[in-house]
Amino acid sequence: MKWEAKIITHKKEKRIAVYFEKDIDLIARIKKLDGSRWSQSLVAWHLPDTEENRVRFKIPLVSYSLPSTEGIEQIEKFKQFLRSKRYSESTITTYSEALKSFLVFYRDKAVADINNEDVIIYNNEHILKNNLSASYQNQVTNAIKLFFQTIRETKMMVDKIHRPKNAKTLPNVLSKEETFRLIDLTTNLKHKTLLALIYSSGLRISEAINMKITDIDRQRMLIHVKNAKGKKDRYTLLSTKVLELLKEYYAIYKPKTFLFEGQYGEQYSSRSAQSVLQQSAKKAGITKQISLHTLRHSFATHLLENGTDLRYIQDLLGHSSPKTTMIYTHVSSTSLKNIINPFDM
Repeated sequence: MKWEAKIITHKKEKRIAVYFEKDIDLIARIKKLDGSRWSQSLVAWHLPDTEENRVRFKIPLVSYSLPSTEGIEQIEKFKQFLRSKRYSESTITTYSEALKSFLVFYRDKAVADINNEDVIIYNNEHILKNNLSASYQNQVTNAIKLFFQTIRETKMMVDKIHRPKNAKTLPNVLSKEETFRLIDLTTNLKHKTLLALIYSSGLRISEAINMKITDIDRQRMLIHVKNAKGKKDRYTLLSTKVLELLKEYYAIYKPKTFLFEGQYGEQYSSRSAQSVLQQSAKKAGITKQISLHTLRHSFATHLLENGTDLRYIQDLLGHSSPKTTMIYTHVSSTSLKNIINPFDM
């Protein structure tokens, strides 16, 4: 997906304009960003010119200084430390950019002299003042904590650095009828198989497109999910109906390496998969905002509504903590249906 972002002045205000050919998935993602608007005159979406948005759309932070020489050296050492701990490159980039923001703020202060009070000042004078999100603040906090654990001489007490309070939002979930209608109305066999597999096995999109033919265990009716989030392996369910779909799909498409491949044998892209979902949702008359992750949420919720123990759902999803899986108890309709509304008594 080709897109271009640049700084503009719109109605006497600095904004970031994003130009791209019409793409349903990208439009849905931009709509979720704070302060995003469509401009007919610009023929583009535009957002507030914040540090977070500059990082998101790969715009140089020209209005922000670089860290001190010491800060730059420390960031490089921090990257080496993360690589030695086998963090993914995307996580290394996220953490090092977040740390950079903090060290830019304190570029006139020696790293050894930075203390816990400085973190509070940074949050108030930079994060809150520039309307940066709680999730971005959380990224910076994680980076700061991890960074100062690697520093020998420091005034920072890492265990007393507190994370921001996150908003407790509930995931969007499809009903069983909506899910099956969405999959049934997907006419392309590859697309139908992909959506059915993600839903029936509770997969993340990255897990689905990284999956290889050898990961399907037909004898045990399980799927081996390898090197998933947190570099963890797990097994999840293989549906008998999806196995039949997979057989038909394999006979026609004959993938060579990855289970789902693009037109020229390359790994299938998450952007293409998201586009497929949006098209199928439109056919199915689903108007709520959904993503491929909605299918994973729906899988977990439907299992819970069918009486599956939360511990098994946690294992199938690959959650480290049961607290993460507990969120589905708040979106399950089964327990709510058993409550008699006082208005109906």
